[in-house]
Amino acid sequence: MGSVRWAFRCGSWTPSRCDWLFAARCIQREEKDRIGQFVFAKDAKSAMAGRLLLRRFVCERMGVPWTEIRLERSPRGKPYLADSSDSDAAWSFNLSHQGDYAVLAAEQGVQVGVDLMKTTMPGSSSVPEFFRIMTRQFTAYEWSVIQSAGSEHQQLAAFYRHWALKESFIKAIGTGLGFNLQRVEFHLPSEPLTQGPVLRQTKMHLDEEEEEDWIFEESLLDVDHHVAVALGPADKADSPHPSSLPPPTTFTLLSFSDLIASALPLTEEDPAYWDSFKMKAEAPQRQRETHPSK
Repeated sequence: MGSVRWAFRCGSWTPSRCDWLFAARCIQREEKDRIGQFVFAKDAKSAMAGRLLLRRFVCERMGVPWTEIRLERSPRGKPYLADSSDSDAAWSFNLSHQGDYAVLAAEQGVQVGVDLMKTTMPGSSSVPEFFRIMTRQFTAYEWSVIQSAGSEHQQLAAFYRHWALKESFIKAIGTGLGFNLQRVEFHLPSEPLTQGPVLRQTKMHLDEEEEEDWIFEESLLDVDHHVAVALGPADKADSPHPSSLPPPTTFTLLSFSDLIASALPLTEEDPAYWDSFKMKAEAPQRQRETHPSK
């Protein structure tokens, strides 16, 4: 049984011309073109890191040579390895990028979904108004937990924690926007979530019944970035039950050198790709966040 938890800090990554052009050569042409269409550098860097995380994982853990990796997307946007063998299919993997990080979670023998959320103040509304707009995303019980968390910032942290849990489950089962998020309700443990340890005590109720087949790992990459990993039973009859998994592992923070350690170029260098990247603003003005005291 294998388990991978990797993170890369895109927010502090300022790629050189050489690094950006080499990274662009090491991903599939259609992905390179898609990344080039992002308006803001922040989004382009996150997407590039995500592609490199995926390819490093497939190369180093699944044993597929870098130049033979062919990643495709499901109709709902979930990446998968084209032409994978039965042994390859034992691995399930998922990506998320938000805030300052990109993360990858992978597991052998079970379904996996990962979601990353950064606790930020709403851009154009007050916290109560933001919660009012999002009312239908959570159950009455979840709202009671969120709104009793303390200060507005603590309430937002509880909101994003619940949101990451729901998204991790949705991503694991491969269901898109049509899923009613009120069907799933999360019950958090009394133990506080702190940087370092990984919590596995959170329980999910689906259609008001506790789900014994799903495990949720929660951790903080830093004080503002919450990660949830959903682990559920695979379709195969001989797949292990998630409860038999070894203890959870923390996310390993990778450098850019780590990301490209096994990388090989797939295309020729495209100098105009760097020129286009340098013309992009880092992020929208509204993303210049101000955090109240926590």
